[in-house]
Amino acid sequence: MTAQAGRREWIGLAVLALTSLLVSIDVFVMLLALPHLAAELGATGTQQLWITDIYGFVLAGFMVTMGTLGDRIGRRRLLLIGAAGFGLASVAAAYSTSPGMLIVARALLGLAGATLAPSTLALISNMFTDARQRGLAIGIWLAFFMGGAALGPIAGGAMLEHFWWGAAFLLGVPAMLLLLVLGPVLLPEYRAPVPARLDLASVALSLAAILPLVYGLKEIAKDGIGATSLAAVLLGLAMAWLFARRQRTLAHPMLDLNLFAGRAFNTALGAMMTGTLLMGALMLFLTQHLQLVQNLSPWVAGLWMLPAVAASGISFLLSPLLARRIRPAYLIGYGLAVSVTGLLLITQVDAASGPVLLTTGWALINLGAGPLVTLSTDLVVGAAPPERVGSAAALTETSGELGFALGIAILGSLGAALYRGALSLPPGLTPAEEASSRDTLATALATAADLTGPAGQALMETARSAFTTSLNTVAGVAAATLALTAVLIARLLRHVPSPAAAHGDGRESGRHASELAG
Repeated sequence: MTAQAGRREWIGLAVLALTSLLVSIDVFVMLLALPHLAAELGATGTQQLWITDIYGFVLAGFMVTMGTLGDRIGRRRLLLIGAAGFGLASVAAAYSTSPGMLIVARALLGLAGATLAPSTLALISNMFTDARQRGLAIGIWLAFFMGGAALGPIAGGAMLEHFWWGAAFLLGVPAMLLLLVLGPVLLPEYRAPVPARLDLASVALSLAAILPLVYGLKEIAKDGIGATSLAAVLLGLAMAWLFARRQRTLAHPMLDLNLFAGRAFNTALGAMMTGTLLMGALMLFLTQHLQLVQNLSPWVAGLWMLPAVAASGISFLLSPLLARRIRPAYLIGYGLAVSVTGLLLITQVDAASGPVLLTTGWALINLGAGPLVTLSTDLVVGAAPPERVGSAAALTETSGELGFALGIAILGSLGAALYRGALSLPPGLTPAEEASSRDTLATALATAADLTGPAGQALMETARSAFTTSLNTVAGVAAATLALTAVLIARLLRHVPSPAAAHGDGRESGRHASELAG
């Protein structure tokens, strides 16, 4: 029998969850603050792209390194170092006096952020060794983290109405101070029994793999496949192969490739990446539809997303409890069936629809995604030996970053092509006006606003209709993909028992561990 977590562990989880909530809000607030800070600092278009993207680049690039470093020097120690760094970088970002200073501050935020999520997830695994309690703890943490992502635009809109743009970066500072004060008291320390030397060549290869790959995918999403973006993706894949080859030669690798020998581990990791690929890209389509097609303000659009936030939180909390009686494979499959239903609702949205149908579909998608995210995360960290939990946690976060970038590249490119194909331009437009109208919905609406007479209204209607058509088709593709994913998960994870079965006697727990490994 494994030890049960007590009051101290649950209070420690509350501190970690609150920190994740505020940090998540802090990160997503930046999207609303960008127009304000760009005007104040005089940032060029290229500088604005770097301000937006540098955080994700550095975060994804250093995630695996930081997960391994936490296993070596101590997960609590790394978490507290990251918290201090995140707080200082947030202050530097808030009081930046130039675009260059803000870009550097955002890069430091990404570096500090790369320590937070893997260390937090690894510490939760250390604090909650009981499989049932660990699943619930992960669900609570995920509910707070994802809630912050959805509440970010709402909190950002409120703050930008009353304060200067830099205040958007200060939301995470109180959370970091709270973590620095309470962390040493409430959180346990854990490091690998035999800490391995950090291989700098592996660190360099991991950066050389992830950074070009994420950059190339982002460029494909923005401008389509080009020589530079394709070369970046190929370079990243080549470096990833070299990184994997080097890990096999090291006595103490930075990333233990033996983790990938387990079917449950691979399936759970691939399922999370697929879910992020679809959900992240689709959310961008939905927010654009609410604001650009239905003409809602960012504040009102954020409020219409709250039902999905509530559905997501409920699903994250209930999934570990239901998993005590239902095998993960079937519970994930049932959940994805609910998500597919939501996607099919979105295929019925038209340009004249109000927000009810769209937000109902999005709420169902989030309600059904809870088992996939929560149980897959638990399967990944639960399949790793204690000394490798930091690396496993880093892999879940890295797969999410890559899945999001890949989703934007694939579904974003598909949506853009569908938009252009469905766009029927009114006669009389200049070549420049035709080009801007075909670029994006936002540029089409800006062009329509400059036109006089019926041409402007006609362009606005056809652009919104074309975008809605692209949204319908992308939702249909996502529904088919999720349905296939549900079938594969049901087949590949059917041997994994519920945590209740694993909570039985020692013999049953040992059988459960062997099933996770194979």
